[in-house]
Amino acid sequence: MTSLCHKVKPLIHHWLLIFAATALAVTAAAAEPADDEPLKRGSHTRLGARYISTDGTLEITVAGKKQYYNPSDTSTRDRDILSPKSVNIHPSGRKFYVNSLEGGRTVVYDMATMRKTATISHRICQTHRKLWTDDGGLFKFTHYTDRADVNTFMGRPVESAFSHHGRYLWIPYYRRSFDINAQDPSAIAVVDTRCDSIIRLFPTGALPKMIAASPDGRYIAVAHWGENTVGIIEISSPDPTLWRYRTCITIDHKLKLDFSLTDPVDRDNGSGLALRGTVFTPDNRYVLIGCMGGGGIAVIDLASMKYLGKIYGMMPNIRHLTISGDYLYLSANRSGHIQRMPLSSIYEAIGNISNRAVTLDGWQTAKVDKGARTITVTPDGRYVIAACNSASTVVIVDTRTMKRIATLPADSFPVGMDLSADGSLLFVTSQGRKDYTFAGNCVTIYRLKYLSQD
Repeated sequence: MTSLCHKVKPLIHHWLLIFAATALAVTAAAAEPADDEPLKRGSHTRLGARYISTDGTLEITVAGKKQYYNPSDTSTRDRDILSPKSVNIHPSGRKFYVNSLEGGRTVVYDMATMRKTATISHRICQTHRKLWTDDGGLFKFTHYTDRADVNTFMGRPVESAFSHHGRYLWIPYYRRSFDINAQDPSAIAVVDTRCDSIIRLFPTGALPKMIAASPDGRYIAVAHWGENTVGIIEISSPDPTLWRYRTCITIDHKLKLDFSLTDPVDRDNGSGLALRGTVFTPDNRYVLIGCMGGGGIAVIDLASMKYLGKIYGMMPNIRHLTISGDYLYLSANRSGHIQRMPLSSIYEAIGNISNRAVTLDGWQTAKVDKGARTITVTPDGRYVIAACNSASTVVIVDTRTMKRIATLPADSFPVGMDLSADGSLLFVTSQGRKDYTFAGNCVTIYRLKYLSQD
């Protein structure tokens, strides 16, 4: 189901874009060293390719893909896969959602058939005006105050989180399309997964990326990469019209944003703490936020709704956080590592924060590949898997030894992933990059077969 004001672009338009981009890539390649040409074409997985882990416990097969780097391959082609940033499997296991960042849409697929069942457009306009929720004055426009309607734009969907046992899917927008430097409020769309349509819209701070729901279903936390703040939304009511912001909490200091309104700047870099990985502790007491730009893990106390300080001691450039069993796992993007720490040690460290800092030693570390982005852990806790963007690989680590046991080829620049509840299907998004015409724009599906648990 598309939004009321969305009109799907004709297929011919996408073909023209591909042909134009191809021509540009060929022109550019002539001026590049020969070794660069494979990179321009990107790396790609082969359907049916099979791999065995070095310890013989896992068999991994490339079982499927959805892509738009090669429109001529009609068996896997999906023109809605435009720079896919993240993928989320519904808690029921019956469908999955892919956020196409540059396409401004979320694509829905049936898990059993792998067929597309819906495309949710993020072109927001006047037909959505009744869906907006009051933010209580937390987020104010300072650069587009003369714009006739700030609530007409295309949103760029980044990550997602389910709430209410999968009834709702929360999707933050990287920015509103007119805000070229992501310096004014962005937004979150809430999708009712029964009909796969947007039913609520919330303003946010600048450049939201990660979003998480508390285990008790009471709160949503959204980390604003672009301004060092975290929004907390109260969602305990079953009635979406009653959901409201509780607060917006500053981590260390709020960034002052005053960029050009005409010339784009790189907001993915130099954005303060670059708040990213976000997770609630299992006891619903704290929110933990990885500081990709400033180092450490920021801690918010939900009882007081206050920022307590940061935990240090892990590797820098933290990108993703996840909790599995008794451990907190993190990915260190730049160096390409996975680390973990018992939750009991995390709780103890929080209790020892003084002057907004504490150092926690003893992190268990596994080397993966550079550009470690999203990580996930198998249901039994035996393996942790990392999408390694720079290396274009997916790396699997045995948590018993914290050693890698498999390095899988991935379609160029993998970034997001999700694992089915039974651990048998791994979905990996490859976002792509500018000037890499035939790279990215892909969702790869791996099938995992557990051969032995000795």
